[in-house]
Amino acid sequence: MTITQTSASTSSEFVSRHIGPRPADVNHMLSTLGYSSLDELIDTAVPADIRQASALDLPSALSETEALAHLRGLASKNVMKTQMIGQGFYDTITPPVIRRNIVENPAWYTAYTPYQPEISQGRLEALLNFQTMVMDLTGLPIANASMLDESSSAAEAVLMMRRVNKKKGNGKTVLDSNIFPQTIKVIQGRADALGFEIEVADLAQGLPEGEISGIVLQQPGNDGSIADHKQIIAAAKDAGAMVTVIADLLALTMITPPGEQGADIAVGNTQRFGVPLFFGGPHAAYFAVADGLTRSMPGRLVGVSSDDAGTPAYRLALQTREQHIRREKATSNICTAQALLAICASMYAVYHGPAGLKMIASRAHNHARVIASSLVAGGFTLASDSFFDTVVVNVDDAAAIISKAAESGVNLRKVSETQVGISTDEATTAAIVRSLAEVFGVELSAPEGFDIPEGQVRTSEFMTHPIFNTISSETQMMRYLRRLADRDLALDRTMIPLGSCTMKLNSAAEMESITWPEFASIHPYAPAEQTEGWRELITDLEGRLTTITGYAGVSIQPNAGSQGEYSGLLAISGYHASRGEGQRNVCLIPASAHGTNAASAVLAGMKVVVVKTAADGTIDANDLDAKIEANKDVLSAIMITYPSTHGVYDADVREVCDKVHAAGGQVYIDGANMNALVGLAQPGQFGGDVSHLNLHKTFCIPHGGGGPGVGPIGVGEHLVPFLPGDPSGTYSERDGVPVVATAFGSAGVLPISWAYIAMMGGDGLTDATKTAILNANYIAKRLNEYYPVLFTGNKELVAHECILDLRELTAKTGATAEDVAKRLIDFGFHAPTLSFPVAGTLMVEPTESEDLVEIERFIEAMITIHQEMQEVLAGVYSIEESPLRNAPHSVSAVVNSSWDRKYSVEQAAFPVASLKRDKYFPATGRIDGAAGDRNLICSCPPPEAFED
Repeated sequence: MTITQTSASTSSEFVSRHIGPRPADVNHMLSTLGYSSLDELIDTAVPADIRQASALDLPSALSETEALAHLRGLASKNVMKTQMIGQGFYDTITPPVIRRNIVENPAWYTAYTPYQPEISQGRLEALLNFQTMVMDLTGLPIANASMLDESSSAAEAVLMMRRVNKKKGNGKTVLDSNIFPQTIKVIQGRADALGFEIEVADLAQGLPEGEISGIVLQQPGNDGSIADHKQIIAAAKDAGAMVTVIADLLALTMITPPGEQGADIAVGNTQRFGVPLFFGGPHAAYFAVADGLTRSMPGRLVGVSSDDAGTPAYRLALQTREQHIRREKATSNICTAQALLAICASMYAVYHGPAGLKMIASRAHNHARVIASSLVAGGFTLASDSFFDTVVVNVDDAAAIISKAAESGVNLRKVSETQVGISTDEATTAAIVRSLAEVFGVELSAPEGFDIPEGQVRTSEFMTHPIFNTISSETQMMRYLRRLADRDLALDRTMIPLGSCTMKLNSAAEMESITWPEFASIHPYAPAEQTEGWRELITDLEGRLTTITGYAGVSIQPNAGSQGEYSGLLAISGYHASRGEGQRNVCLIPASAHGTNAASAVLAGMKVVVVKTAADGTIDANDLDAKIEANKDVLSAIMITYPSTHGVYDADVREVCDKVHAAGGQVYIDGANMNALVGLAQPGQFGGDVSHLNLHKTFCIPHGGGGPGVGPIGVGEHLVPFLPGDPSGTYSERDGVPVVATAFGSAGVLPISWAYIAMMGGDGLTDATKTAILNANYIAKRLNEYYPVLFTGNKELVAHECILDLRELTAKTGATAEDVAKRLIDFGFHAPTLSFPVAGTLMVEPTESEDLVEIERFIEAMITIHQEMQEVLAGVYSIEESPLRNAPHSVSAVVNSSWDRKYSVEQAAFPVASLKRDKYFPATGRIDGAAGDRNLICSCPPPEAFED
């Protein structure tokens, strides 16, 4: 057979570095599949009626040097000033040892969510440190492993109070008027979608009349004041209401924590723990709860269990809430967290320790006291005499003062026409304070008064665990971070073949610009004239994504795929309401859809109706027709994933879209599998009205151990007016449009996706998609005789991923899909997606970045595991005695003089010869998840727990 290749050979040098297979490898794989060219394979696999008519109309591909030069130009358009705007975002100093060894280290930023705990012990320990830090500082017994941002965390807290409060759950939620305005907007958006009442009131004056499910307070408040909340919290409890406090974590080193004042829930941001401003994100929010609320808490929770040798080990606890979301019965659609940023914040706390954190807080507080004393001595009055780091001063003309301060290099906050906010932080210096005194025309005064009120001073200890008190030198810190990284298995070591998760190369050139100060040190609410570079980058990226998807407009605000789903459905609801069809509230969702689809629909105020899946994995046409007919007057939307969750290009997708449109509904196409479409088909052109994209999948933002993520939405022309609004009102304000995030989502990582698209160009992006399809079909072909591929499309081809069916093998041998996942660790692989969308299967996605050598290594591992199953079948050993059931094998398991298993140490640790040259050992044996859930421990155990 003569094979002609149309691939990346004509594209930029970067394209050839991003795409793994070399031309000879492509020829080999095509020959194995029986195709003469890559285009022939694609034409066979992808239905002709969805193919886009022309190539992507994107600018020519840039080299790495050109792309970085362009980014330098954009960065230079941002004006760097001393940021004293506050409002939830503060300047901070990222210790270089953390920046170099975590943020810029692929061992940390290319890791996946730690669902496979045996290969995630390093990042799980770091996240356990995060939880312990939050629990100690908030004074509450349980904290999760991070949330998306402060405002959405507060919104989740409101929903949780309504859910948990059985007696008053239908009552209104009261927000203190002294909460940050962007948080009020996000909560109000959630309430509008679900149809419950929000009242904003001055809770310093007591509770308003009426039935109340919960109240939300902030400490310190929007005006910077530190309030004694004990009385209002007690009154709320007496009235049967629950209490959430949004608390500044750094302030909690000095003031009484929410838990000690009686709060049920505490939420907030950890940004000022060493995470740059990033133009608003990504930042790790936190969520802590009182006793009895653990199982109702959204997000991920790291717990302590033990492995098969009885050694303490970490894992995600109560995983069913997160990994197998409860679909239409879900109470939260938090999916992606902010793991990488939570890890940074936790290591900031480890590095500084409790004494260091309190010193940083005291310094910021004393600078604020100096400013306040100087202003009062100069004749000004303040909004509050009790504050931590934010002084709000009354002035005649706020705009004039802010302008004068900007001329001196300082950004201040306009609270009102006659009030200016000044927020100090870790980076504030005496020189900055002197400059501010000159702006206000006052003399510097000694900090007299303005101490934290005696009743509000923290007296309890915090962060007493040795991990926060034993690492003081950079040498210790560097080695600790290396030790943890070595316990993990990330993309820098091996292919992570997770179906639907698209773990591809995150190139160094893409990553390089995110820590440049001109990008990282810009406040999200800085004046528009100071953020031209950021806004130009965002507009350009939105434009490129619009071209790729075939939609009319894109918003990058959603900071996770789940938030993108929610935002897209809100846009659909807004559209129906604008046309007088607000009764349209039914969302059709195929049974095979991602779990967050149903959860997002519920949180957007929709009723979920499930559509059956046919035997071949497609949508059951008869059931779809019946569900449309039954709901035609109230049909709002259908949510479909394309290619389907089964890894197949359904040939009838246009027909499905047409049926829904004919009934007056809208079509939401989940973009989780966009890596199989870019350059080949555009959802906005083959029937979609809205799609979310996962920039942390298709467009190269790394997963970071479970976040950051970005889930922008693309919409048709008719839905553009319903894209998310601006949280701050600084740049644009559309009345009636819900705000879904604190700021511009995870803007700080957008340069990664911009660089990827710019360096690939239209042809390179298309080549990447074609290669991803090639790699997946090659794996499917090679492994089909060992593990039947469950679903296929035209000519038995798959899309960019394939589902391997282990159910018959399990029935014969007892070896489960989980056994295979654990055994793959011994070969140095992260497991494929386990038991989704079909129980007892593995979903494999190699992506375009994996070369043939790595793909063959994975195939060899899977064939070897199949041979071990045959040994069980032949009676060489039982499944309980097999290397499958006893996997993975740690060093302590195989370096053991009392080894007495029926298979050799060599088979356990080195099942294929290549492992003797390059071997990864997991830190633990198989972890007992059930025991960890029965005995929930979610803070750092004492060091003695790990002693033999």
